[in-house]
Amino acid sequence: MKAKYQHIFFDVDSTLVTIEGIDVLAAGNLEIVRLTVAAMNGELSVEEVYARRLEIIRPSRADIAALAERYRASIVDGAQETIAALQAAGANVQLVTAGVAQAIAPLAETLRIPARAVHAVALQFHDDGTYADFDRRSLFARSGGKELLVRAILSRSKGRSAFIGDGVTDLETKPVVDLFIGFGGVQERARVRENAEVYVTQPTLKAVLPYLLEP
Repeated sequence: MKAKYQHIFFDVDSTLVTIEGIDVLAAGNLEIVRLTVAAMNGELSVEEVYARRLEIIRPSRADIAALAERYRASIVDGAQETIAALQAAGANVQLVTAGVAQAIAPLAETLRIPARAVHAVALQFHDDGTYADFDRRSLFARSGGKELLVRAILSRSKGRSAFIGDGVTDLETKPVVDLFIGFGGVQERARVRENAEVYVTQPTLKAVLPYLLEP
């Protein structure tokens, strides 16, 4: 098998895993759930919700460690096989997510994705482990951040590219990649379904492989 695309980017929440990390941290806080859904559906901007959600939750270092375990226990069906198949075919697989870097890192390790290929938002903690802040320089804390990051990576690399994700912030990368695949296997979002070049609804990530690998 040979990869059709040299650079393949994946979102994480509701794409590689069946959960939304911020909702797990919120532990049922309905305001957080409302904000997350609105942001993922494109009804509110990332700038409007990112800092606000973290200030409400104020997750501790221990909370993030627990989330990391939830991530590894919630991997989407076929995700490990899909990543492995793409890498074996010569693709450079990278994660692009507004999720918490410290929680994403163990998941990436499980999926055998090197740390240099993981792009997420680092949190900062006080010495006692309580929440201090997040990396406010991160592109992912604002609208269009994923597009800017992907554009920067592709400007330094040759080859065709594809992005796979479930949300509107993922869809923002469509102008800079050769193929955008909407993944609706966990959550179907109308705006993504209507605008993706390819949209899959099967509950397994293996459904994207026919579009990414040469037969």
